[in-house]
Amino acid sequence: MRFTYAESMCEPKQMIPLAQAAEEAGYDGFSVPDSICYPRASDTHYPYTGDGNREFLEGKPFIETFMLMGMLGAVTTKINFNTFVVKLPIRHPVLVAKQLTSLAYMLEGRIHLGVGLSPWPEDFAVTGTEWKTRGKRLDEMIEIIRGLQGGEYFGYQGKHYEIPALKLCPVPSQPVPILIGGHAEPALRRAARVGDGWMHGGGPKEKLDDLLDKLQRYRVEYGTDKKDFQIHVIDMGAFTLDGVKRLEDRGVTDCVVGFRDAYQPDTTTLEQKLGALRGFADQVLSKR
Repeated sequence: MRFTYAESMCEPKQMIPLAQAAEEAGYDGFSVPDSICYPRASDTHYPYTGDGNREFLEGKPFIETFMLMGMLGAVTTKINFNTFVVKLPIRHPVLVAKQLTSLAYMLEGRIHLGVGLSPWPEDFAVTGTEWKTRGKRLDEMIEIIRGLQGGEYFGYQGKHYEIPALKLCPVPSQPVPILIGGHAEPALRRAARVGDGWMHGGGPKEKLDDLLDKLQRYRVEYGTDKKDFQIHVIDMGAFTLDGVKRLEDRGVTDCVVGFRDAYQPDTTTLEQKLGALRGFADQVLSKR
C-alpha cells in the first residue's frame, strides 16, 4: 500500500515545507489540486458536499497545478505528485502534453496525472471550451496526451481535435500514468476502459464498496482487469492497520490521507500540520 498526503486550500507558502516533510516522513505521494477561478454567480451545485454549497471555495487559494508541481518538485527528490484532479477538458491537449512531459522529464517521472470533468459550466465559459462535449473530448484528449508522450511524430484526427503530426522534446523515459477521477457511471466506465487507474473523491465506506464493485465489473467487461491498475481512495480505514489491510484486500493501491476538513476554514498552523503528518507516519507508515 502506498500513501499520499493531501492538503489544499491552505496558505500556499506552507506547501513547500509540507511536501518536504511528507517526503522525509515516508509518504509516497503528495496530492495537488486544481481550480481555475471562482465565479461571482453560479447556479451549479457542488457534487461533493451534502447540500451542494460551493461557498466554502470563495477566497480559498489555489496555485496553478503544473506550476505548483514544478515548484514542489524542485525542492524534493523522491515523492510523487498526483493531480487530484486536473479539469482536463477546459485545456488544450497539446499544451497539457507539453506541460506534463516537461515536468515528468525534469522530475524523472514523479507525476501521476489524475484527470476529470469540472462540475462548473463557468470553467468552460471563461476558457472558451464546450461544456456539452466535455466527456467525449476528454476521451480524445487522453489519446492525444498518450500519443505525444512517445517522443516520435504523432498526429490525431478525431471528432473534436485534429492534430498534425508533431513531436515533443524532451519526453520522460516512461509515460505518465493517467488516472480517472469521478464517481458517476461514465467516469467509472472511462477509468475501466482507458485509465491507468481510478481516483476516489471520498464518501461513506458503503458507497466506496459499491464503487469498487462497479469498477471491477467494468474492468472485466472491457477486458482490462488483468492490466496494472492504480486505485487511489479517501477512506477512514486508512488510519488503522486493520483498515489498511481491508482496503488492500479490495484492490486499493493508494490511500489518500489528510488531517483536517478542507471544507472548513483553515485554522491550523504549519506546525500543527507537520505534527499531524509526522504522527500518522509514526503510527501507520512505519509499520508497513
